[in-house]
Amino acid sequence: MKICYDPIGFIKTPFKEPKGTPIQPTAAKGIRATIELKEEYSTALQDLAGFSHIILLYHFHLSKEPSLVIEPFLDGKKHGVFACRAPSRPNPIGISIVRLIEIDANKITIEDVDILDGTPLLDIKPYVEDFDKRDNTRSGWLEGQIGRHHQVVDDGRFMKKHE
Repeated sequence: MKICYDPIGFIKTPFKEPKGTPIQPTAAKGIRATIELKEEYSTALQDLAGFSHIILLYHFHLSKEPSLVIEPFLDGKKHGVFACRAPSRPNPIGISIVRLIEIDANKITIEDVDILDGTPLLDIKPYVEDFDKRDNTRSGWLEGQIGRHHQVVDDGRFMKKHE
């Protein structure tokens, strides 16, 4: 079975290449970007402005071919790709929770962005704390690494090689 999606828009950010990009939105505090939604989807933004945060689903358009076992940014050991958030995955889909600043027609200003410039946007969902926050969670192999993501940036290891 083949599944195909058309982007609903594109994300414009200050990050032109993976190298140096924050690796999580919580490490990208204050970094602003703009979503340019295709005009035909403008009416779908009705009532979104009432939310403080939105969830973005997007395509990792610059990631290299997937590996099932990888060495993530926060650890020197290899882990299964499904136990990581790396962009090189069987289906290169990214997810970020970002702060919603403003909506003007088909342009959305967002903040706390860890996404590359030109990234194709697949979907937007409102972040609802009562639905999305969980108590009594575990963070697996990341338990000892939490907090380090503020000091680590992308080093380009998951980027496609130029042809």
